[in-house]
Amino acid sequence: MLSRSRTPALQSLYTTLKHNFFSTNTHQKPPTLSKIPTKYRPQAILQAQEVLTDYFHTTRSFPFTFAEYIGKNSRFSLLGLVSKVPFSRIGYPNSIQRFLRYHPINEFEFFFESIGINHVEISSMLHLNKCFLSEDSKVFDAACALACFGFPWKKLGILYKGDVEIFSKEPYELKERLSRFERYGFGSVAVIGICLAFPRVLGERSDFLDEVDMLFDDLKRVFLDFDLASCVVGNVDAWFEMCRKIAIFYELGCEKGTIGELMGKNKSIFVDYSEEVLAEKIGFFCRLDVRREEVGVLVLSKPEILSFDLEVCVISTVGFLKHFGLDVNKLKLTAQKYQYIMGRNKIANVPHIMRSLDLSEWFFDRLKKGGHGLLGSYVIGSNEDFDEDYAEDLQKIQALRTSIYTIRKLNFLHGIGFGENKVTMKALSYLHGPGDELQERFDCLLHGGVNFSNLCKMLSVSPKILNQKAEILEQKIKFLLLDMGFSQEELCAFPACLCYDLEKRIMPRCQFHRWLREQDWCPFEYSLASIVATSDKSFMARISGIHPDASKKWFSSFSNEKLVSKRSFSKGNHSTSC
Repeated sequence: MLSRSRTPALQSLYTTLKHNFFSTNTHQKPPTLSKIPTKYRPQAILQAQEVLTDYFHTTRSFPFTFAEYIGKNSRFSLLGLVSKVPFSRIGYPNSIQRFLRYHPINEFEFFFESIGINHVEISSMLHLNKCFLSEDSKVFDAACALACFGFPWKKLGILYKGDVEIFSKEPYELKERLSRFERYGFGSVAVIGICLAFPRVLGERSDFLDEVDMLFDDLKRVFLDFDLASCVVGNVDAWFEMCRKIAIFYELGCEKGTIGELMGKNKSIFVDYSEEVLAEKIGFFCRLDVRREEVGVLVLSKPEILSFDLEVCVISTVGFLKHFGLDVNKLKLTAQKYQYIMGRNKIANVPHIMRSLDLSEWFFDRLKKGGHGLLGSYVIGSNEDFDEDYAEDLQKIQALRTSIYTIRKLNFLHGIGFGENKVTMKALSYLHGPGDELQERFDCLLHGGVNFSNLCKMLSVSPKILNQKAEILEQKIKFLLLDMGFSQEELCAFPACLCYDLEKRIMPRCQFHRWLREQDWCPFEYSLASIVATSDKSFMARISGIHPDASKKWFSSFSNEKLVSKRSFSKGNHSTSC
């Protein structure tokens, strides 16, 4: 029942690249054609496409080929137009023509959709005071020049989203740039695929061409010198796909002009693995939170690492560390210090296991220095680290009617490094909320500056801290670490501090303590637990003993009236927000 953590802060590279290269958001529903009988809708849409093509060709004087591209590839915008024109079985094309004559359309909307940009993204790209393409002719002229070179019209949106500057260039500039790329020895189809994967090569200013040259040096080395080109089917899609795989390594931060030979020597990486699999495998090592460019070099220099099972295999945390050669004494100390991490887990969660143990750098160093083969040779014993109590509790969970929700929470804990042990099950019993929301709250604390290992330790002691909205946790972390200057170690020593109300408890008490120190009324620094967790009665007794005027200052400047009153003093401790 273990699963891999999908921390948003460490999203798979494939998701990121897919977002950059493709439009996948289809949340907005297309306009309805409820006024047109169902059986006539296909005919009405076809007629509208023909009228729209004729509008761009005849009325707007666009070349027919490009007018047809727009007319036939802007379905969503077209449906919006059709829904506004009253339908009639006879003369419907005339009705659309009449509508266009008196109701100007935003031509940019149709153009952007036709070049492959998703309709939900178009509104942010439209000009406020322009609706005719002739009002910004450079965009359309650039698209025509690129299409004449051979770029598929529906893929031009990839270039537009990749670098909008491309569409501000004159056609002759684009032709010169494309000819320059061909002189490296690439055919036009290859150049198109390269430009789609690396749009900036077309948009870069001339004073940045050195970087473009370095990229093409790499591409020439891998495609021509090492003959990766022979493995590419001769069409734009195949070149685009192959170049997207190569782009992954530059996304990681590998320097252009330095990895061409390394990619060429290990070109099988780009032949044997799909973009998704390659990015997911690389994402495994990126989750170690090491330098991403080093991950790229590791994979390129040791391609066999991609063939190992990094998803399903079950590991014993102690056995895995021993397998990778962790010093016996350090292993013993680690097992004692991080009992909540010990036990079984999935190999997919190893990156976060290592981070929770503060061993990610050590582990990655072992991989770089030849230990990568150990990933493939590890085998767990049949009964190694099997926790019967955990297994029994898991069976009880699976018997519940709502087991799926509890399992998701359990998978969240395993995903951040917690093993199959009693501490994990105890923490699970205190967690509230869906697994994805728990992950969001966890990530919020990470982004707030809490170290991964410290955060896991805090959860093992006080899992209830995640039973709050991410926004509330963000405010508390910001106040404690940034505004008040408390260290992570101080927070880690008293994680339950995050369960107290920020405005009624944490802020007034911390700020008052700082004021006491600034006035030299308080001779020593109190711990975070002493400041926040002390009952109101004990707190008032303490500050009264520090200075005779302290309590007066507290009530006049710091006390939250809703919380602190004479009546509240007799009640002792207040409950926390968790």
